[in-house]
Amino acid sequence: MHEIRDEELADALAAAVGGDPGGFAVLWRALHPPMLRYLRVVCADAAEDVASETWLQVSRDLAGFRGGAVAFRVWLFRVARHRGIDENRRAWRRHEESYESVDAVHGGGVTRDVAADVVELSDTDRAVRLIATLPREQAEAVMLRVVAGLDVAGTARVLGKRPGAVRVATMRGLRRLADHPEVLAHRDEDGEYGS
Repeated sequence: MHEIRDEELADALAAAVGGDPGGFAVLWRALHPPMLRYLRVVCADAAEDVASETWLQVSRDLAGFRGGAVAFRVWLFRVARHRGIDENRRAWRRHEESYESVDAVHGGGVTRDVAADVVELSDTDRAVRLIATLPREQAEAVMLRVVAGLDVAGTARVLGKRPGAVRVATMRGLRRLADHPEVLAHRDEDGEYGS
């Protein structure tokens, strides 16, 4: 799948705001994957549910949206972030059981999904997993800047931070990732450090 340009996104956005389901589908195909990766860092296992809630809210409020493609991306990720934060609060209040205790109650292990195993091994999934190990502020900044492709100003609006704070968080997160043992081991395997 090719990356959609802002001009194409703007055309799809205008159509979607006007009620065209085809325009909305273009927005979803272009922006759902990066939003889902971002949500995996924000709210882990609940990411798909939160993504669905996000798109539902966006579809309800889209007719009132004013702005271009960049503003839409910022708005979409703000909605996703707030939905993710709400989900984390609900989960904390419920004190959900861990998967291990659920398995013990049901008397056995869970049969693994082969497709899930393959996805788990992919480079994108590995990157999201590594980013999720960062402190939350750094993880969100890296996801929005590097994975979602938002600029510093857009990321600052999503996170409710100053642009300077976003730059610092992104830089610190990327430095921490560069020093992560798994990243260093991967570089050694690829021979980037040479002997």
